[in-house]
Parts: sequence; C-alpha cells; structure tokens
Amino acid sequence: MAVNRGELLELCRTNPEAVVDIIEKQDRLITQLTERIVQLEARITELEARLNRTSRNSSQPPSMDGFRRVKSPRKTGERPPGGQKGHKGQTLEMVDNPDEIELHPVQVCQGCGASLVAENPVKIERRQVHDAEFRIQVTEHRAEHKRCPHCGQVNRGEFPSDVQFPVQYGQNLKALMVYLCVYQLIPYDRIRETFSDIFGRTLSTGTLVNAVQESNRNLAGVEEQIRELLTGSEVIHVDETGMRVTGIRQWLHVASTDFVTWYGHHRKRGKRATDDMQILPRFKGTMVHDFWASYFRYPGRHAICNAHLLRELNGISENYQHAWSQDLHALILEIKQEVDAARVKSRSLGLSKIADFEARYFRILEAGLNEIPSPDIPESKEKRGRKKQSKAKNLIDRCRNFHHEILAFMHNFSIPFTNNLAERDIRMAKVQQKISGTFRSEEGAAAFCRIRGYLSTVRKNERPVLDSLVGAFQGMPFIPLHA
Repeated sequence: MAVNRGELLELCRTNPEAVVDIIEKQDRLITQLTERIVQLEARITELEARLNRTSRNSSQPPSMDGFRRVKSPRKTGERPPGGQKGHKGQTLEMVDNPDEIELHPVQVCQGCGASLVAENPVKIERRQVHDAEFRIQVTEHRAEHKRCPHCGQVNRGEFPSDVQFPVQYGQNLKALMVYLCVYQLIPYDRIRETFSDIFGRTLSTGTLVNAVQESNRNLAGVEEQIRELLTGSEVIHVDETGMRVTGIRQWLHVASTDFVTWYGHHRKRGKRATDDMQILPRFKGTMVHDFWASYFRYPGRHAICNAHLLRELNGISENYQHAWSQDLHALILEIKQEVDAARVKSRSLGLSKIADFEARYFRILEAGLNEIPSPDIPESKEKRGRKKQSKAKNLIDRCRNFHHEILAFMHNFSIPFTNNLAERDIRMAKVQQKISGTFRSEEGAAAFCRIRGYLSTVRKNERPVLDSLVGAFQGMPFIPLHA
C-alpha cells in the first residue's frame, strides 16, 4: 500500500494503528527483499565460481578445461624451457661393431693425379648411418614323415609347440600388434594401415583381436601376482575414472605402487566394485586417494591427495577472496618443503615441529570460520532438510575432520604428498577412450586392463616393453617380485 507524505500525516492524526500496520508491512517487505538479494548474490557467486572452474583450482580434470588457457601454478622462470640443470642429454652414438661396412677408397691424388691404389691409408675417418629394414622374415618348418621298415608305422617329426597352423604370424609380430594396440593406443584400422605400409602385408581385424586375447590369456598369472603384491604393500595409490564399454558407462579402477600397476573395470564405482576386485578388502596398509567416500569404508589407514586439496584452496581464494585458504595453501607447501629437506636424514619430523605445524593448521581453520558469514546462505523457511553450506565451509569441515589423513605425509615420510602416481597410471586409459570412444565387448575391456597393467609394471621396473610382450607370447613374461 503506497501513501504520500500528506496522507501519512493525516493517518497519523486520525488512525495511528493503520500507520503501524503499514510500517510493519514495509519492514517485512524490506526483510524479504534483503534476504532475496543475499540469496541471489550467493547464487551469482556460486555460478561464477562454477564458470571459473579449471583443473588448477578444482578437482576438474584438464580434459574439461576446453580452449581456456589455464595459468601454470609454477612461478615465472622457475623452470625455463628446455633441458633442466643436471639433465643428462641423449644423442646418437657410434657403435663398435657395425652390421655392415662400406669402404670409400682414394684412387687418385687430387693434386698431381698420381695413382694411390697401392698406398696404405694414413687415417680412416668413420661415419655411421643408423637405419632399419622393414621386412618380414618367413621361416618354413618342415616335419619329416618316415615309415618304419620293421612294423610299417608312419612316424612324423614334431613341430614346435607355437607352430600350430600351416601359415601364421610369429611371436615378434604378434607382440608388435599388441604393443601398437594396447600400449600405443592405435586403433585397429590404423594398425592395419601401418602393417600394410611398412611390411606390405594386409592384416584382418580378427588377427589383431586374436593376438590381444592370446596375450591376455598368457598374463593371467602375472595379474594375480600383482594383485597379491599390492595386498601386502605398505602404501598403495587408488583411483577411478569413467570408461565406456559397449556404449554403457562403467568404471576403470586402478591400484598401484612405484613398481606395479593393476587395472580393473566394473559396472559400479563404489565399494561393491572394489570388493569384487579383491585388493582393498585384504589391504592393511595406508591407502592414498582423493577423498572418494567408498575408500573410507575400509578399515586401513588413509592419506588424502594434497594436490587436490591445494587446487580446491586455490578455487576458494580466487572465487571467494578468502584469506584463510591462501594461508593454508602456503602452510601445506611449507610443511612439504620441510619434509623434503628432512627426508635425507630422517623418517619423520621432530615432535615439536609437528606440534607447531598442527597448531598453525588449526588456527588458520578457526580464522576461516570467522570469514564465512553466518548464516552461510539464507534459504526459504519452506525448504526442508539439512541446511546447505558453501564450498568454503565444506572444505573447512573436511580439513578439520580429516587432518590426520591430510597431514599423514608429515608424520611418516613413506607416505607420499599426492596421489599423482595413480592419476598418471590412469591417464593413458582416458587417452584410449578419447581415441576409440568405447570398448566393443566386456572381454576387450578386461583384456585391455590386464595387458595395460602388465605393461605399466614393466615400464616401472625399467624393462623394455616390446621384449616383455614377446616374452609373454613365449610363456616367459616378466613377473614382479616386489611392490
């Protein structure tokens, strides 16, 4: 009800109760509008924060950054382009025993024209060209048939166990097929083109699939050995990511250490999947992960990836301009520098140093609570359920409730600062999904996981990948002995 000044003065004289009613209604309207403005401002802040999300200030993967140029967290000049100081360069070197030698003799003197054929050289200048021949070597196996002159029985010579068909590809070529498919992630059609261009042979897709499946069968024992080594390890890294199988979203799970890697796929993401994979239910050491709730359902010790935490703190600082997130970011990096410096001569920090860092840690969180308005985000009275909190409040609560897991690297130097190992192990599987889009069968996905885990383990143990695949086809795969 809108009234002008004159009407209001007249009402004050004749009907003061009506004036009080008008003022109360206006106060309620102002309160409602103020709450609505606060809600909308909070909503705008949340939407701007969502729009500003990148792989640097959140847990969003780099693949979702799109065409935005994400600023590197490194300081300018910290690591200039090119080889870093102390980096051992690599260059092509001469070999002592070349496969072939071509001599380029001197026949005639360029000065006077005299013949030099009978003269001994005073010096030999060497230059080597490293090249390759792209050809397939065909070995024909011939088994004799002989008739016994005494009893008349016809006897046949035995072919090698791996020679089972009249015409087939050998172990080296089959290993190359699997190497290109599972390790280099080249699609089947492009592998067929590669073989045609290099060797002049036409492959069928079925030949490639059979090579992958044969390698998969030969590596069953290695996969089981890797699973057992992970179960008995002191520290393992775990992670999961989406993958498509037959056009349906499933989940790729990884468990790894510095020396072994195990992959598995499952239709579920949570505890049902990790139970079926038979590693985490038996694991008793420290599990490093990125705070996925299902991992906390296992009774072992836990450590949180601080790379994820630092990115989230960056997001709070950039999107909400909070000071506590900057302070905690700096403190965690300071603790890491202290740990790195002490690692050379100790296995943990001193008790006084640990107590000092923990006290500063909680003081920063207390200061953070004072930066967050209360109530956090006003909501309508009709809305039921638990009150929504801001991202900053959620992160403070997590840091308070899981400080042991966040600072585990400070108490025990064998626990890493991040979960980057698992993320690196899982990265190439995401590349495979980008290239091929989906696995066409459950069997194909399972074969990829087993073979890729073997190849990752081979690389971590500094073994040649292609030779290790040949060994798998020969029945002699590389078997890791420790994790």
